[in-house]
Amino acid sequence: MRFQLSPSHGFAPWGVPANHAFADGIFFGMIRKLISGEYRLYSRKKNAKTGKRRNLGTFPSLAAAKKHERAVQFFKKG
Repeated sequence: MRFQLSPSHGFAPWGVPANHAFADGIFFGMIRKLISGEYRLYSRKKNAKTGKRRNLGTFPSLAAAKKHERAVQFFKKG
C-alpha cells in the first residue's frame, strides 16, 4: 500500500508532515528540502544527547535522496 503525500498544503491527510519519507507505509527516514534547493536525508532517530537527527547526506534531487535512503535501509537490514 502506497501513500500519496500532498505537498500543496504541507501535511498529509493523517497529520504527518508531507516531507517525511515513506516506503510502503513504513517510516524510514526524513527528507527535507533546503533553501538552496537541495534535499537532505536525516536519520529516523534523534540523538539522545543533542536531541538532533543525524545528517545522512545532501543530494541535488529528491530522486537521488530516495535512492540513497533505500541504500541505507539495505545496508542496515543486510
